[in-house]
Amino acid sequence: MEKIIDIIDSIAHEKGLPPESAKEAFKTALVQTARRVICEGCDYEAEIDERNKSYILRQKITVVEAGDPCLVDEPEKFISLEEAKEIDPDAEVGDELTGEPINLEEYGRNAASALYHEIEYHIQRFVEEQMFNKYKAMIGTIVNGPVTRVDSEQNTYIEIDEVRAVLPKRNRIKGESFRVGDTIKGILRYVGIDKKFGIHLEISRTMPKFLEELLRQEVPEIADGLVVIEKSARIPGERAKVALTAMSPRVDPVGATVGVRGVRINAVSEELHNENIDCIEYSPIPEIFVARSLSPAIISSVKIDGEKAIVTLPSDQKSKAIGKSGINIRLASMLTGYQIELNEIATTGTSSEGGVEEEKQVNPDALKALFGE
Repeated sequence: MEKIIDIIDSIAHEKGLPPESAKEAFKTALVQTARRVICEGCDYEAEIDERNKSYILRQKITVVEAGDPCLVDEPEKFISLEEAKEIDPDAEVGDELTGEPINLEEYGRNAASALYHEIEYHIQRFVEEQMFNKYKAMIGTIVNGPVTRVDSEQNTYIEIDEVRAVLPKRNRIKGESFRVGDTIKGILRYVGIDKKFGIHLEISRTMPKFLEELLRQEVPEIADGLVVIEKSARIPGERAKVALTAMSPRVDPVGATVGVRGVRINAVSEELHNENIDCIEYSPIPEIFVARSLSPAIISSVKIDGEKAIVTLPSDQKSKAIGKSGINIRLASMLTGYQIELNEIATTGTSSEGGVEEEKQVNPDALKALFGE
């Protein structure tokens, strides 16, 4: 146990722990070892002697009245007030005194072995806690790594630094498949820790946040804060809508995000298994926002009624507003938060049978009769 602190510092350096954390782990290990080999129900306190690079371990004893039954039932944990005053004249009932320093080496190999295992256990707990805090701070950011395994249920396991993460099948874009050795990206969705399996991460490729982070990586204006992603909605692998705002009147939020000839948005789409991405300009006015969200359909008017948006549009725009299998109107509803109801009006100049209507002529004589000569 000579110069034990040098050994603890060496362990801290090897594990990448702050020296103080390693010393706290060592003190906890000392207390637990003492409880295991000396007295299970007793309290102990450990201190580090930095000067001598050793430890000081003492038992804590509670002061009680002379006739207290605890003195008979648990004499190793309690001391009478009279005896306590011989040690400390200012002692009072309820105080805690500390005994003489305890040397664990006097308890043989069992104590040394127990201390070794306790140090190993508590150092590992500190390492896991440090890693847990590291990855917890990364929730909502993109991580990537190579695929190490794909199980029978199509859950994909990825190695991210020193931790293995899982991409469950439910978090995978429809139509995607991965093989061992592939490098994939995902958004860190969840970080957990348990005593049996340690730290486990869960990533997702279906969250709207993944789309937003990919855009942030691909579009400098978004990364720099010149363009802000207000809202986004996705039907993974099929289509997505993103509402954007420019922080400067000189920046076109949609144009900047799409890029020259669509190079930026296409790069993001490719990562998302060729998901179609619609970029629209956000508006704080609900009616305008709903109308834009239904793009490429041309909307005549929008009326907000509570949580419902009543949209009036020409009949030839209805199919565009709904989209294939209703995907456009679903995304617009997800993006805006409104339940959208479509009301179509007959297209000007066309009949209900699809033929061209003749424009009605107004009789001038009838106008004269109405307004007078």
